Amino acid sequence: MRVPFLAQTAVLVAALGCVACSDSNMQKDGDGNYVVNTTELGKDIKGYVGQTPLNVTINPNGVIVKVEALQNSETPDFFRPVEEKLLKQLEGKNSTTIDAVDGVSGATFSSRAVLKNTKAALDYYHAHK
Repeated sequence: MRVPFLAQTAVLVAALGCVACSDSNMQKDGDGNYVVNTTELGKDIKGYVGQTPLNVTINPNGVIVKVEALQNSETPDFFRPVEEKLLKQLEGKNSTTIDAVDGVSGATFSSRAVLKNTKAALDYYHAHK
């Protein structure tokens, strides 16, 4: 049975499209850093109210450049100190130094979730870079 050329082309284009976008968890930015999105990686990591997804920017040496909190359901008054203090503390850390970072008092669950998401991002980066 002969498969029409258009059908073959459609299958090939679909297959190539999937390969090109196969890693929705990590993208390379214009500076050569990797941005790991933990929305899917950390879907089971919960703060006090729910998931606390992040974008974690990691340089080619495995050092965190920036951590950005994405939209979440945490109570803003409790999560704000996590954003203001904890995310900055994570900058410059790597897989071996991240455990030295303490959470924010009064936002224990959110802090733990952010730390777990950051570790998940580092693990993903090392496994897929």
